[in-house]
Amino acid sequence: MSDLERFSITIPKELSVAFDKRNKRKGYGNRSEATRDLIRDALVKEEWNDPKAHVAATVTLVYDHHTRTLTDRITELQHHYGELIVSALHVHLDHHNCLEVVVLRGVAKDVQGLADKLGAIKGIKHAQVALATEGKSIV
Repeated sequence: MSDLERFSITIPKELSVAFDKRNKRKGYGNRSEATRDLIRDALVKEEWNDPKAHVAATVTLVYDHHTRTLTDRITELQHHYGELIVSALHVHLDHHNCLEVVVLRGVAKDVQGLADKLGAIKGIKHAQVALATEGKSIV
């Protein structure tokens, strides 16, 4: 017997057509694969609603490294929260701009707090957080 469960849904034709177009653009082989990913994404967001859940995230920062003391403030904050930081990647985009990706793992409220602090540093041009999971609760 398979561990797979089959179910059906009824949706408006326009929504079905739009879903199929999206899935084709993204390279899904069938609706089941796309639906599984949408369900997992919803479950990860639910996981983040529990402030005590163990989660992971990436924070992407874009900034001008010539901005006075900015790199020092980023580094200082990362050192202060070292227990949450798994890794950091620094890329020179051009003569002025850098991109930094910081991988975080820990308790949701602490990870979100650090992500917010990194994004709020004066001089950051753009900050984006991608929520993830440690994967233990996702099938």
